[in-house]
Amino acid sequence: MNPLDLFDVAGALSEEERMVQDSVARLVDEKVLPIIQKCFEEHHFPKELVPELASLGLLGSSLKGYECPGLNAISYGLICQELERGDSGIRSFVSVQSSLCMYPIYAFGSEAQKQKYLPRMARGEVIGCFGLTEPHGGSDPANMKTHAKRRGTDWVINGAKMWITNGAIADLAIVWAQTPEGIRGFLIEKGTPGFAAPEIERKFSLRASVTSALFFDNVVVPQENVLPDVVGLKGPLSCLTQARYGIAWGVIGAAQACLAQVLEYSKTRSLFGRPLAQNQATQIRLAEMARGITTAQLLALQLGRLKDQGTLQPTHVSLAKWNNCRMALEVARDCRDLLGAAGISAEFVPIRHMLNLESVITYEGTQTIHQLTIGRALTGLNAF
Repeated sequence: MNPLDLFDVAGALSEEERMVQDSVARLVDEKVLPIIQKCFEEHHFPKELVPELASLGLLGSSLKGYECPGLNAISYGLICQELERGDSGIRSFVSVQSSLCMYPIYAFGSEAQKQKYLPRMARGEVIGCFGLTEPHGGSDPANMKTHAKRRGTDWVINGAKMWITNGAIADLAIVWAQTPEGIRGFLIEKGTPGFAAPEIERKFSLRASVTSALFFDNVVVPQENVLPDVVGLKGPLSCLTQARYGIAWGVIGAAQACLAQVLEYSKTRSLFGRPLAQNQATQIRLAEMARGITTAQLLALQLGRLKDQGTLQPTHVSLAKWNNCRMALEVARDCRDLLGAAGISAEFVPIRHMLNLESVITYEGTQTIHQLTIGRALTGLNAF
């Protein structure tokens, strides 16, 4: 049996899905793993990987047309799983580019906007960021302070966003702002007067990812850069559903990376005259990890089938994001502990994944938000 796939999820995949997973796994093994530890230590996003990601069709992989491959939902999930096996920062980059930036242009943009941006974003020539979360808090997007007012045929935006992945390296920001008509999406290009995106330093999580603040001081946006086909929270929330779907798959990869390393370590480390893996307490803990990973794999597989059938609901994604992130974080923490003193060394992956997952379990909806989403579905009563 494959210790990282006890229920043979691989056997349930189509040939195309397996090919996608294998190609991304090779990229991670050959290009990501050799450099990611140093990138994490040096607080550096490996931008040189962007052309590699683009060449495999990983940017906007689920979109059809505009130089995007139109892969199914399970393929996109497997892409996220393999990338996060490398590092959550790499998966975050692809998730933001694909689900939070290309998707809203594809779903809500004009044909001119799609033609202008999507092919270049698929090629990695234009990097995007998604401006929704604000400094006062992210769990209540309806309480948005950033606002846009009409001035002739243009819009003038003022406000700030916080904790924005890709912000400082982005060529294009998809920014959500309050207007007299409701919340609307605006496409703001790098270099627009009044727009700044400084990087947030001194992070102890997602250190191989760029995180920024966005500031808007009387930023003028022409009408042609407004997403025309959506008004209200439906726009940004639908993007978050796409991104959370990828997270539900991605964190499985982080957990698998931790378990794989600890399995090898526990077989080779000898304590009290026998391998660590031969102790009952160790085997029980390893079995618990395998149970959590297997449950998450089966949940993600069914989630992908629902998405491909067109029956996916946001509540489905909330359950998967909540369960799988909690599982992955617990696995990473337990693997770190099983490694003993070595567990705090960057030479082993669990501490890096553990620190990253502290962010992943928080962004795109905290655990509490997803629990309350499930509670609302069960009771019909909104406790937000």
